[in-house]
Amino acid sequence: MHLRILVSFFTFLCCLFFAQTYEVQYLSSSNGKILTEQSPILVWANEKENFILNNKIREQKADFPFEITKIEKPSNTVISYAFLKSDEIISTSDKESVGKQTFEFTNETKKILGYTCKKAVTKINSNTIEVWYTNDLKIQGGPSVIGQNLGFVLEIERNKNSLITAQSIKKVKKTNIDAVLKGSINSTDQLGYRDLLWKSRFTTLKVFDHETLNFSDESKSDENIKRFANGTIILKKIKFPKISEGENIFVELKQQSNGDAYDRTGTVFFVPQDKSQSFFDGLEKGVKTLPVYENGNGKQYYGITATENYNPAVEMMRFFTAFGINKFNHIQLKDKNWQTISPYREDITDLKPSLSEKELWIGTFIGNYDKGGHKVSLEITIHKSDQTIYKNNTVIPLFNTLNIMEMAGQDYSTMFNNDKGLFVEFTLKKDLKNAQLKYTTTGHGGWENGDEFVPKTNSIFLDGKMTYSFVPWRTDCGSYRLYNPASGNFPDGLSSSDLSRSNWCPGTVTNPNFIQLGDLKAGKHTIQVKIPQGPTEGTSFSSWNVSGVLLGSE
Repeated sequence: MHLRILVSFFTFLCCLFFAQTYEVQYLSSSNGKILTEQSPILVWANEKENFILNNKIREQKADFPFEITKIEKPSNTVISYAFLKSDEIISTSDKESVGKQTFEFTNETKKILGYTCKKAVTKINSNTIEVWYTNDLKIQGGPSVIGQNLGFVLEIERNKNSLITAQSIKKVKKTNIDAVLKGSINSTDQLGYRDLLWKSRFTTLKVFDHETLNFSDESKSDENIKRFANGTIILKKIKFPKISEGENIFVELKQQSNGDAYDRTGTVFFVPQDKSQSFFDGLEKGVKTLPVYENGNGKQYYGITATENYNPAVEMMRFFTAFGINKFNHIQLKDKNWQTISPYREDITDLKPSLSEKELWIGTFIGNYDKGGHKVSLEITIHKSDQTIYKNNTVIPLFNTLNIMEMAGQDYSTMFNNDKGLFVEFTLKKDLKNAQLKYTTTGHGGWENGDEFVPKTNSIFLDGKMTYSFVPWRTDCGSYRLYNPASGNFPDGLSSSDLSRSNWCPGTVTNPNFIQLGDLKAGKHTIQVKIPQGPTEGTSFSSWNVSGVLLGSE
């Protein structure tokens, strides 16, 4: 009887020992300064398990998404929980990473919160990590998965400038982890977990998913996607949420050849509908229903300049398809492993005032006469950020000479063969501070003397005075050879995709120029673009696709 009591007593003591839980709080610092407005890292640890979170999570005040990490002992299995939304939790497990950690052990010691700590050093992605751990607590744990098999980690220093240090240690009878880690949890693999967590950190507006841009009478609109110009233009109406100051906006398009082997002009655009007439009217009723621009060279250019009652399409991103990517990857060259998709991505945060809380037609155009054409996927993402590079609250469309309706009769932009070039009048209702012209330009005419291959100066005039002049030119086109399987090789050892061009390369985005215009007063102003466009040779001619919007703050 007495023996049974003693056994029960010692069992109780053992349970107390093994159930002992420590609560440790850590603060982060950088270059010797404690980071302000941080929520201290919180660790609950005992012999069985180690939970890593922070005080905001414990108080259930953390913004989504956030993570809790659990390390099961003694196996050192890492279980990660991601709270994507209030009703969406995912998890994944990792039984190997802790065991794979390697350390260089040193003889250095120091006291942290009265505990004797030893130093071990490891390398992670070229970062030097110093881990200070103690064996005095008789358990393993710490503020991250690093060093979970050493002892209890009280300090981690990265590259001598980033520090996580324990500030307090206390014993607790229980944690309130059950109040936080509750609800339905969906398990997934590690790659899927990281992908879902990453995507939950920003808003994604899906526009097109593997849609075809081709030239075919069979291309028809449906209830979701409008198709024009025999399928070379597709549009979809997208509702944008409120986009706050400090949020960044990116447009991303992925493209593959679906039959067309050539490099083609492409653009992603939206259709302003804040005036009585819009570019969408021209798509539905014909390009000649849009306002005409004439500069004296005898030609008429429809829908390219802003008027009192009309705004042209606003370019979000200009891109150029590669020579036959994916569809023609069967063309083999030694040591050439072709890419299978062309990714185009651009920051369009400067267009925020025209997008926030608006419902707009978003379109994509690729000029081609091929029945297979191209496959594209397009999405727009909105990211919370501390960056405030683009502070403008105003976007005013001015011009877009890219002949988006080329396959529906819209003429090429050859107006620069006349000294007047492109001339636009506009009226500001209010003063505009820190005005900029967002200007995108590419030269075309793909024969030896065509403007595609001849550097030409672009000159911008504001109210009759030259404001900016430069030669748009790309010399890096050879960097993208692996995106161009059908580019072919010339006798001189080059391929067409290697050649330098007037501000574009096959398989890349063309970056806009931001031209500073200063402060503009309310009233009438003019913008003029002049380019010494090359002369026609036989049936070959040169043209320039230029687009411009005025940015600033009213």
